[in-house]
Amino acid sequence: AQPAPSNERRPSRYLRDHLTVGDLEAILKRVLEYSGLDLALRAIADPTQRALLERLGDGPCSVTRLAEPFDLTLAAITQHVRVLEHSGLVRTEKVGRVRTVHFDPSGLEPISAWIHSRRSTVEHQLDRLGTLLADEARTAGGGER
Repeated sequence: AQPAPSNERRPSRYLRDHLTVGDLEAILKRVLEYSGLDLALRAIADPTQRALLERLGDGPCSVTRLAEPFDLTLAAITQHVRVLEHSGLVRTEKVGRVRTVHFDPSGLEPISAWIHSRRSTVEHQLDRLGTLLADEARTAGGGER
């Protein structure tokens, strides 16, 4: 009799035969690099959280004051603040019964770094394209001298 099939997922033969520990370390490092980016992008993807960040651009304020213009409960605003804090976009401090929220611009660094790396890649490709087009224009215009 054959053993019953297991619902347990096993790595594919390719993964098992071709990935090294170094490959797995590189993959994990890449995932960890993007975790800060993912948290920040998810946080600013929410319109309420973006609006909270806009309000905090005027300076720190209490959660109660931060919640004033929104048609949300204080508990809902607090949850949004927690998401923003977890993403590194804000920091909070509690003095007595008042929790003050501060915008932390360093939380935007993962987004800025990601945009910069994409921009550098595209600019490099455009530079190469410009060189190629200039070479073709010279060649079509009577050859090189």
